[in-house]
Amino acid sequence: MWKTGTQTVFGEPVGRPGPGPRVMLVGEQPGDQEDREGRPFVGPSGRLLDEALEEAGIDRSQVYVTNTVKHFKWTGDGKRRIHAKPNTTEVRACLPWLEAEIQVFRPDILVCLGATAAQALLGKDFRVTQQRGQPIPSAWAPVVVATVHPSSILRAPDPEARERQREAFVEDLRAVARLIRAASSDRAGEDAHAPMG
Repeated sequence: MWKTGTQTVFGEPVGRPGPGPRVMLVGEQPGDQEDREGRPFVGPSGRLLDEALEEAGIDRSQVYVTNTVKHFKWTGDGKRRIHAKPNTTEVRACLPWLEAEIQVFRPDILVCLGATAAQALLGKDFRVTQQRGQPIPSAWAPVVVATVHPSSILRAPDPEARERQREAFVEDLRAVARLIRAASSDRAGEDAHAPMG
């Protein structure tokens, strides 16, 4: 994959971390625009993600965004570079990088965007369609939630289907927003009971 990708695209905190819970969003891999710019979620999927986060009441400047795979895998179609799904070997090869990001960032809430991220972190039998939007026990973070990847919404067959899928995605992110508020309340309660010193 590194032979076809322009550069390695690591995750990044979008803004300055605030005092609230640490939230990490994990997607599949960089897309064409991400590969060119060297930053995650700056293409069409990233724009849709920004809009959905805002609608759900989540401040993107408070989250860390990254991908399971760090290079853009694609096939050629004339001058266009078409996304190609990474295989299990490629996901496994990149997993130590993702694990290191999780260990350094230490998210309170980890959101898997799509099957590649969810299966990499929650096991190959995990099905986003069956457990989307639900908190899942995991060693990766106190709370893990899986939902669809924004790119799947962009690939919907027609505008009506796209809007239905977008609404369901926003609803999943609203569930994440509720978890963020709950974690913020828990943290505020812990601070209130901390000994003065």
